[in-house]
Amino acid sequence: MSFTQFKPIKTRVQRSELAVPGTNPAMFEKALNSDVDFIFLDLEDAVAPNDKVQARENIIKALKELPWREKGKTMSVRINGLDTHWMYRDVVDVVEQAGEFLDTILIPKVGVPADVYMVEAMVAQIREGKGIANEIGLEALIETALGMANVEAIAAARNLEALHFGVADFAASRRSRTVVIGGLNPDYPGDQWHAAIDRMVTACRAYGLRAIDGPFGDFNSPEDYVHAAKRAAVLGCEGKWAIHPSQIALANDVFSPPPAEVDRARRIIKALAEAAAQGKGAASLDGRMIDAASERMAQNVVTVADAIAAKAPDDDPERGGGSIPAPSAEDTTQTEPALPVRPLRCVRRRERSRLARVRTRIPQRRKPWTFTNTRPRKSLPNSACRSRAAALPTAPSRPPTGPARSAAASGS
Repeated sequence: MSFTQFKPIKTRVQRSELAVPGTNPAMFEKALNSDVDFIFLDLEDAVAPNDKVQARENIIKALKELPWREKGKTMSVRINGLDTHWMYRDVVDVVEQAGEFLDTILIPKVGVPADVYMVEAMVAQIREGKGIANEIGLEALIETALGMANVEAIAAARNLEALHFGVADFAASRRSRTVVIGGLNPDYPGDQWHAAIDRMVTACRAYGLRAIDGPFGDFNSPEDYVHAAKRAAVLGCEGKWAIHPSQIALANDVFSPPPAEVDRARRIIKALAEAAAQGKGAASLDGRMIDAASERMAQNVVTVADAIAAKAPDDDPERGGGSIPAPSAEDTTQTEPALPVRPLRCVRRRERSRLARVRTRIPQRRKPWTFTNTRPRKSLPNSACRSRAAALPTAPSRPPTGPARSAAASGS
């Protein structure tokens, strides 16, 4: 293990994440009584420009009046983009009036670490000014080419808990050809989102963040949703968006470790503990060799299973309760980490500043999605390029030097 490590910022059960438009209060009650783990009340894409103010008021009222925490929900608000005039009042009004009931703020279209820092500074000042004791985490949507190009530096930002993959806007930013939001294009031999999700997950794990996969647009195709969720889970994502209530149970099932997997993970940890007591660094279980790496993978499974079991009612197997094998009374080793982790939350200031340093070019004419954005160069068809080249004056030829110059002089 490296001497410098980042412990997980905060552990939350985030298997399913439901997007609820702020303009539809009737959906708030349905979301409250659903089996979803995480809810974000949306002020951005799902709200028309003329409805932004009313949606903000609806969300503040809902956060204050509905028993979200009693129902075990993690609550977030997706604010408008940093390039809009609504963002400022989104942060100020929501945090000032309902900050005690808010778990996180979801920042859209993050392109550089400074985007996260701006919201963090605003939230910190409001909390201090209003005396709000509740800690409010930040989550960032990686949904532009700029954000993905800087995803490692963004993941190193302070007070950030999770990164989300916004596949729709990411596809638009890259000019990718898509058939269904989050789905596969038959013209591509494989998963065209694999590289992007893999890079985001790696950045998340390096800096102790949660990695969440984004939406799947066709809610009438549960099979395709499950396939997309499983691909994300294999890469290391902890959950996936649900744009329709029918997708909640699918996400909860995919991102909950099966009981057999949890049972094997506990047996791996126990077998290695017994081997360590005998002075051995490896052991054999079910005919396979297991070692410290096996223990770390098993511990990940057990940690997720324990968090789900602690969240869900014991008598409700559909929501995770009762379906996770509990540790046996004689097994006291399964909750021990595989290797000691140094409690280092950050690296030296010089290293962090070097990590966060991003060279970008401020646009002059195009309105950006973030404070820092790159402006696409003007593209011209080949015929126009040839016409421009033909119109350029011909540069004078360079006079010959050396022997060639002597030959040219003698010929004249």
